[in-house]
Amino acid sequence: MTAVTRALMLFVPLILFATAGALYVPPGSSGGGGDDDEVILASLPRLPAWAQDDLPDFSVYRDATERKVAFFSFLYPRIVLANSRILLEREYLESLASKTELSNREERWLTDQAQRLRVDAPTGSNEQFALLRKRLDVIPPSLILAQAANESAWGTSRFATEGNNLFGQWCFSKGCGLVPLSRVEGASHEVAKFSSPYQSVRSYIQNLNRHPTYQLVRDLRLQNRQAEQPLSGLAMAEGLLGYSERGEEYIKEIRSMIRYNNLEFYDQEFRNLLGERTPAKFKQLASAKADTALLPGAEDALASPFEG
Repeated sequence: MTAVTRALMLFVPLILFATAGALYVPPGSSGGGGDDDEVILASLPRLPAWAQDDLPDFSVYRDATERKVAFFSFLYPRIVLANSRILLEREYLESLASKTELSNREERWLTDQAQRLRVDAPTGSNEQFALLRKRLDVIPPSLILAQAANESAWGTSRFATEGNNLFGQWCFSKGCGLVPLSRVEGASHEVAKFSSPYQSVRSYIQNLNRHPTYQLVRDLRLQNRQAEQPLSGLAMAEGLLGYSERGEEYIKEIRSMIRYNNLEFYDQEFRNLLGERTPAKFKQLASAKADTALLPGAEDALASPFEG
């Protein structure tokens, strides 16, 4: 048993609440998977094989704290993978911003990213670069872990087990996902299916990065960037008002889960893992041979929130 496992085993279970869906039509859903939502970039390595692993059966854990340990240990490396790939894209964006002239291929990449992230500005303009910087960015692990745990009932909900959907994302074409058992008459939405939990994570991040409902999430992140402060999942949770019909109560619940489980520990671990934040480091993380290589303690970092 690892140190992080022993530490997390001390957690007292949280009361689980009903999951809520986010209005979103995700690329890579309906079993498509792959890199459907990633724009071709030479410096972006192939996804490691473990990124396509299925969701484990978390229902086998009778003890709620053991389930938490397994859930966080499975999901955190996939968050690191998704965020690392975004950082590689972000580095490329900055390299283009410093150029006085862009090639046709570079302009096409910018156009494709702008389309994916719903940025409406002339290709290569200062306005486009500013908007892409705001939208092509990472989400703190603490926020992702808390929402995934909440929305998927710690990986045991029907949508998680049958569709690899950890965040309740919706889709709107017939057969694109799973029909909610409680769907009201006349409604047409389904809960999206993904080829792997990693694709659900990647799609969720894209959702927050481009949907108009989460403008405040992006504004708060930009404020952290401009102040040269670490990104805060607790602060960015304020922008989730439209994620659930429960509104402010949902935000309070997510923040409570972050605090109670000390999930900001994972934000710090991610910063430690990035080190000096070089493209070479991003590429190393984005092509890790095993998900265990991305867990806390894998590179002499603190192994648990209770050490150091």
